[in-house]
Amino acid sequence: MSDLSDRLGRPLNAMEEARAQALLTDASAKVRSYTKRTFSRVDNETLTARAQQGEIRLPQRPVLDVTSVVAVGAGGAPDLPVVGWQWDGLDIVRAISDSPVINMPERWYEEDLDAYPGTFRVTYSHGSAEIPADIVAIVARMALRTLTAPTVAGGVTGETIGPYSYRTDGTGIGTAVAMTDEDRKELDDAGYRPKAGMSLVRRR
Repeated sequence: MSDLSDRLGRPLNAMEEARAQALLTDASAKVRSYTKRTFSRVDNETLTARAQQGEIRLPQRPVLDVTSVVAVGAGGAPDLPVVGWQWDGLDIVRAISDSPVINMPERWYEEDLDAYPGTFRVTYSHGSAEIPADIVAIVARMALRTLTAPTVAGGVTGETIGPYSYRTDGTGIGTAVAMTDEDRKELDDAGYRPKAGMSLVRRR
């Protein structure tokens, strides 16, 4: 709430307070959906991803720690812990190197290679103790656009001052928060939007 009142330059009134939390929650959800990222700290999250040329790009950043990498078996083959995997300290885990004896479990070679198609389960921790300031600003701005609209009628903005009045349609103004092109550009420029070509990830 303080993020909104600080930007307004005044305390929220009773009507604004009644709506503010829901609008912030909606705005946060839209940002997470667009960026495909969470921003608060998450410990020991497990995901399943297909490696691209032996590398797995972790989608959530900043990555704090990688604790395990497991090769997922197919067709009834058992899952096998990978030994010798490497994390680059940023967001890439290399599960396979040019030296398979070092990086892959011995049993990998005792089984049919088709049983291990290159899918891995990675356990890692990510996020920050505090939400990044630019994310806070974008979420607050999205909520404030709706919160301070002259009317709560979805898609309609209107105001009357003495004998003068106006009424216009405005996308994103009303009962629901909306993300503008400016919001998206800021998220893209800051590097929060996933880059094309990243492998799809399935969480468990």
